[in-house]
Amino acid sequence: MGDYRAGLCSAIEKAGVDLDDELFLAGSLTESRNPATMDIDTKSTLEILELINAEDARVIGAVRAELPNIARAVDVVVERLSHGGRLIYMGAGTSGRLGVLDAAECPPTYNTPPDLVRGVIAGGVPALYSSIEGLEDVPALGEAAIMEAGASNRDVVVGLAASGRTPFVLGAVKKARELGAATIGVTCNRPSPLVELVDIAIVPRVGPEVVAGSTRMKAGTAQKLVLNMISTASMIRLGKVYSNLMVDLKPTNTKLRARARRMIQIVAGVSAEEAARALKEADDEVKVALVMLLGHTDAHQARERLRQAQGVVRRAISGRNVKR
Repeated sequence: MGDYRAGLCSAIEKAGVDLDDELFLAGSLTESRNPATMDIDTKSTLEILELINAEDARVIGAVRAELPNIARAVDVVVERLSHGGRLIYMGAGTSGRLGVLDAAECPPTYNTPPDLVRGVIAGGVPALYSSIEGLEDVPALGEAAIMEAGASNRDVVVGLAASGRTPFVLGAVKKARELGAATIGVTCNRPSPLVELVDIAIVPRVGPEVVAGSTRMKAGTAQKLVLNMISTASMIRLGKVYSNLMVDLKPTNTKLRARARRMIQIVAGVSAEEAARALKEADDEVKVALVMLLGHTDAHQARERLRQAQGVVRRAISGRNVKR
């Protein structure tokens, strides 16, 4: 344990974070033992599941308490993405995998360019499938990963670390700040070095895990909820949702093509045949098809209206400057 403590202190120091010894010795909440589950190994299967479920129920409240900070983060993301920036998630282990997952869902769901929302995990693609946890202890690898991602002062970099102390993430965030990127931290520990480094800290304090240190559980769930909120709310604000429909989806398979047609039918009040015809004329762009039908125009004019409305369907239809 002494070697680990010394190594972690060294990594934190190299990341440029001040962390006094008393704080370190206090330990992190995510690594603590949970008093409610001390005898979980003596329980029946149902009792084990009831304990896990009871602890999971705490996550919602912990995330709710952070909504003001999540809202601040979304506003920053929207502002940066509106001006040509990108959203870059940086993490290791479970946190890194969650960032990659959220980023990977954006192109098919919201028809975003592949690099607009990017997930970077310590160890790269192999770390998605197997544990390469040792790489998270090297802050220089985080710095190198940020440089490789081409981060700039137009971007938003989100550091993901349940403990708030992962050296790879700290190194990445520190370098991102030097490059002028806006920085957001998602962690389940306060105080922590990550909280001290970022512009906006999101800290759902979910408490000790059912199995001590297994942060793929409550901490992972909390991070997933926060990432869902950041990406979804940002895409809504950017005009990629009409009502509660994902009208900017990319219909790349049978299920998504059927969903696209149904959305057009529902919103425009047309038959399946009319919806399919409009979608074809719109080159499979749902928003264009909707503006064509609701605005009584052709595909060329619909695209122009959307361009002038910054991609917001309501604004393109009404012609009014609707606040995002």
